[in-house]
Amino acid sequence: MPPHFPPTVTPTVTPTITPPHTAPTTAPAPTLRPVITRLVRVAVAIAIVASTFIATTSALAIDNAHYATAQQSLERGIAYLRSTQNDDGSWSPQPGPAVTALVVRVMLEQPHISSTDPAVARAIDYILSKTHDDGSIHDGILENYNTSICLSALAMIHNRPEAATAVKKGQEFLRQLQWDGQVDPTGKPINENHPYYGGAGYGNHGRPDMSNTQIMIQALHDTGLDCNDAAYQRAMVFIERCQGIASNDKFADQINQDGGFIYATSVNKDNIGVPVSYASPEQIDEAKAGRPVSGLRSYGSVTYAGFKSYLYAGLTRDDPRVVAAYNWIRNNYTFSQNPGMPYDAQTNFHLQGLYYYYMTMARALDAWGGTTITTPDQVNHDWANDLIAELVEKQNADGSWINLHKRWMEDDPNLVTAYALIALIHAMD
Repeated sequence: MPPHFPPTVTPTVTPTITPPHTAPTTAPAPTLRPVITRLVRVAVAIAIVASTFIATTSALAIDNAHYATAQQSLERGIAYLRSTQNDDGSWSPQPGPAVTALVVRVMLEQPHISSTDPAVARAIDYILSKTHDDGSIHDGILENYNTSICLSALAMIHNRPEAATAVKKGQEFLRQLQWDGQVDPTGKPINENHPYYGGAGYGNHGRPDMSNTQIMIQALHDTGLDCNDAAYQRAMVFIERCQGIASNDKFADQINQDGGFIYATSVNKDNIGVPVSYASPEQIDEAKAGRPVSGLRSYGSVTYAGFKSYLYAGLTRDDPRVVAAYNWIRNNYTFSQNPGMPYDAQTNFHLQGLYYYYMTMARALDAWGGTTITTPDQVNHDWANDLIAELVEKQNADGSWINLHKRWMEDDPNLVTAYALIALIHAMD
């Protein structure tokens, strides 16, 4: 999340299931989407819209109709972003080049947009202007956050040697930035027993959290780092310690045992080893005051972040950690809020991080490979169609999206539109 992030009751627990083995058990190698396939699908979808054909009995026709709607929404969103680009090639540069990189990634996912597109070329120049000798890419703050997101964009550029150099150096920077072997703010060494171990934070060795750790993993995945690399294995230690699961060797007694994830293993540098969840805001002050925390609630955006990271690291589909996270997803399937966040109609607290949730959900379920989620009431849901319908309904007339709750920069239409478009792209994949 940028400088991140059904009601508050514990979800009904259904018997744990092992999902069918229908997808590869290792993280997929990063590939470009098949251009010809997409062009064919777009042509079919446009034909359906043009003929105003609506079918209620054919699943294929319904899927094509959703695809056509999503394609139109995608084009409107990209048109909006073209209209808001700054003269220096950036979008919303306040936190650094990350938002610009998200937009570049969106545009390069389109078969008709290349790195020579004038808007994209200016944006790439802007991103590359923020590279540093140590491999980081930022504008003075949020080194991990900015570098990771920029690498995911630069990995899609194949006609500029300086981009390839930036990817190679940036990948090594992230591996060195991950908590392993350094000392924490109190001077204690970071080893496998430390709450920081394997994680990553916003900045240069900042307090690690689930969001920044999964953004780092996303970058390593997108830039082709093998899932057997030690960086993934270290990250799995940190990520499991944020999960409500019996195998959590540090915080199993402090997190609800529902398979979901909390935000971090430490509230801040002054409360190391005291876990925190933004879905349990009432316990943050308790933790800072030195009082014990328990029953920390998991929530959607970081649960999908953990689930996706497990898949990228090559965990098998029947791994207990993966199964527990998948069952949380089944029990909390919704698009009306960031599930797990306390519902508050007056403050819209439950909408915090909503579009980050949509993006992370779409990336995770795309990596999972299944099209249907069966909820505890035995109803089958086509998550891609449902997500497309939700996003299309929420899109503004000018092609943008914006959240009703501004936390984590989700009042910035450039950032939120990029999130929404990435979600659409993965739903259409």
